[in-house]
Amino acid sequence: MIEEIGQVVEVQGDYAWVETGPATSCGSCSVRKGCGTSVLASLFGRRRSPLRALNRAGARAGEQVVIGISESSLVRGSLAVYMAPLAGLLAGAVAGRYIGMELLPGHAELASIVGAVTGLLAGLAWLRFFSQASERDERYQPVILRHQIATGR
Repeated sequence: MIEEIGQVVEVQGDYAWVETGPATSCGSCSVRKGCGTSVLASLFGRRRSPLRALNRAGARAGEQVVIGISESSLVRGSLAVYMAPLAGLLAGAVAGRYIGMELLPGHAELASIVGAVTGLLAGLAWLRFFSQASERDERYQPVILRHQIATGR
């Protein structure tokens, strides 16, 4: 389980909106002047990103909580986001090339490009379906695991 600390900003039924801070160590790194991440963080600032989490702990607005998501769900979701469009693009390009060589021998490259764009669009359409389905699937939802105990810092 991957865990992160956040603050509940709103509760809506079985879900809570939790704000988490950016996960970066740019302030303590010795090579921050030559690092692209540090440059981007300075340009865009430190934004908080609210996300919807299952509220099984009964948290209320203003409380500090620990949210989590399973590693396997994160990996599956990441693979879907990156691999589906790429696989569609490559499969479409190869299919377009072979179809173009058979039907339009002089324009196989154009057929390959059209196939690649078609495959990319098909991959993106599948990804949209996957995203909508995973939105309702509890395995892909972050969950409020427990209340964060305040430390005396």
